[in-house]
Amino acid sequence: MSRLLLVLSMVGISSTAFAAAAGCRNDVAALDTEFQAAVKRNDVAAVDRLLPDDYILVSATGDVQTKADLVNDARRKKYVYTHQEDSHQTVRIWGNTAVLTALLWAQGMTEGKHFDVKVWFSDTYVCTPRGWRYVFAQVGTHVPAS
Repeated sequence: MSRLLLVLSMVGISSTAFAAAAGCRNDVAALDTEFQAAVKRNDVAAVDRLLPDDYILVSATGDVQTKADLVNDARRKKYVYTHQEDSHQTVRIWGNTAVLTALLWAQGMTEGKHFDVKVWFSDTYVCTPRGWRYVFAQVGTHVPAS
């Protein structure tokens, strides 16, 4: 009987842990979707709210952008998107850290030039007492848009 209780308690713990991880994955995915939508709209207030002050983005060429850079890009409307969507979104959780990976397809104009790109990106989130925070991003090389 004690073995049965032990097995049942282990199953309950794993089910609870699995449910919590699934909830965290959903929370991170929703935050990332919210951030992508804010970037598409050049929503300065949302970009400012969703990124911590020490946020860093590293491009495929090694350029580094900060929160201030992204807020300024939104304010200036440096990128005007006609299309922006991500697919193949996957969230992996390790303790209080989550990494979201997706394929982003973006079209639009920047500084008078048309762009149409597909890029893989990885976004890192950390769970803090205030909830999940988007702290780091890395963009891969361009995939030919088709």
